[in-house]
Amino acid sequence: MTIPRRSLRAAGTFAAATVVGLTGAVLSAGPAAAHTPTWAVTCNEVTLDLTAYNSDVANTVTVTVDGKDLLPTETFGKEFHKTLELPKHDQELTVHLVVKAGDGDRFSKDDTKQAPVCEDNTPTATPTPTPTASESKPAEEPTTEAPAPSATPSQSSPETAPAAASPSPSSPDLAETGSSSATPIIGGAAVAVLLAGGGIMWSVRKRRTAQG
Repeated sequence: MTIPRRSLRAAGTFAAATVVGLTGAVLSAGPAAAHTPTWAVTCNEVTLDLTAYNSDVANTVTVTVDGKDLLPTETFGKEFHKTLELPKHDQELTVHLVVKAGDGDRFSKDDTKQAPVCEDNTPTATPTPTPTASESKPAEEPTTEAPAPSATPSQSSPETAPAAASPSPSSPDLAETGSSSATPIIGGAAVAVLLAGGGIMWSVRKRRTAQG
């Protein structure tokens, strides 16, 4: 059986076209499958594992939490690995990942995940401190104690009795203005002198009369 040449050429052309098509599909799928942006979010951390990227271009990664930067934009090459700690929270957080591949936007990634609340992450109410005894009582003023008397009496010079005031001599020129204790004696002596004088005069008169 003889196959026409024209049929062989057509079959060869179809086979070549099929091989080229498959090769293009593999080549086009290769780079897409090579970029692997893997990341995970738990209640307290974010894990990034970006692998198989093109190291000949600049690739960037950014992570935000509720619109605030958790990981500012960083540039990486073939791969990037990092674990980020989330802030403490009492409600779910929205974590946003943006990966931009330098070899085309079709290899970039823009994804969002929720970070749940950790069971031991609920903030507890701060207890009100109670004042201690030292704080409630006012500070006592320091008291100064008098020194205790010494057991042995201190030797001091004996006290001298005040000298008795000597009476000032009375002036003879000054007349007595009041009664004195010597007044009755003086009066009695004067009476005796008068009586003696009277007796002497009576004796003299009697003698004269006897002589005459």
